[in-house]
Amino acid sequence: MKENLLEVKNLKTYFTLKSDRIGAEPEVVKAVNDLSFEVKKGEILGVVGESGCGKSTLGKTIMRLNHKTEGTISYKGSEIFDLDKNELKDFRKEMQMVFQDPFSSLNPRKKVGDLLAQPLKIHGMTDKKEIDEKIDAIMREVGINPAYKGRFPHQFSGGQRQRIGIARALMLNPEFIICDEAVSALDVSIQAQVINLLLDLHDKYGFTYIFIAHDLAVVEFISTRILVMYLGKIVETADKDVLVKTHMHPYTKALFNAFPATDPHGRENKEQVVMGDVPSPIKPPSGCHFHPRCPHAKDICREKYPELKEVEPGHKVACWLYE
Repeated sequence: MKENLLEVKNLKTYFTLKSDRIGAEPEVVKAVNDLSFEVKKGEILGVVGESGCGKSTLGKTIMRLNHKTEGTISYKGSEIFDLDKNELKDFRKEMQMVFQDPFSSLNPRKKVGDLLAQPLKIHGMTDKKEIDEKIDAIMREVGINPAYKGRFPHQFSGGQRQRIGIARALMLNPEFIICDEAVSALDVSIQAQVINLLLDLHDKYGFTYIFIAHDLAVVEFISTRILVMYLGKIVETADKDVLVKTHMHPYTKALFNAFPATDPHGRENKEQVVMGDVPSPIKPPSGCHFHPRCPHAKDICREKYPELKEVEPGHKVACWLYE
């Protein structure tokens, strides 16, 4: 068994909204609401769910870009929110993030070479020749001609900018990379190129990934294990092959049913795709948060939230249908 690189226990990330009304109680957004899971060294954990389910907030909290309200996040046995300034700087070398929008995450006033050199300079590298050699090597690694390092971000295509974002994440030789919707803003053909690049880097260097996306087809392709989120909570998690064959939670089934049918008659045999939108995380429904959209909801679903329980080795689901 591989060691746990990351352990998240009972994590909550809440945001308080100020009210415009005098004397009114502030509203609380429960973006991440009591999550527990672990990530093993070398695996690719896919995190999937509709927009508004708390996936990106989870990734940013793990990176300590958001505060946490409760719970613990341990990386190699150390609680990341207990790290001091110097320890946090060392932590940044080991865990990096690739953001959703490569254009907004790259400084438009800096040339690509300067953007890639910045992490090295912050962490103490001063030799210009060594920095240039490192930049050239990483740019070739991600499929960008090093001759283009004198260009600005707007002079690249969306796919090329995302490759630059990946290159920046690789500059410090991290062990763990969080990809937050890293391909959702790209054309389908470019998505495939970037996903294949991530897989090649994983095979070559043994990176550990958390891959966040709302497209289950993409998550299924790249992941070794999948975690399904709904309104800030985990509703199902299992190894990729197990989840694809025996998905159990009605929400997970709905995500699979949303796949376009390759067989023109295949849709006839599928359950109806779930209707409606994700409820507000400010006032989530009572009981199981999915019950207003669930075709199998029972009285207990409206009254009490089910625990995330193991129904078979490595396969956990939070649903009253399997109690």
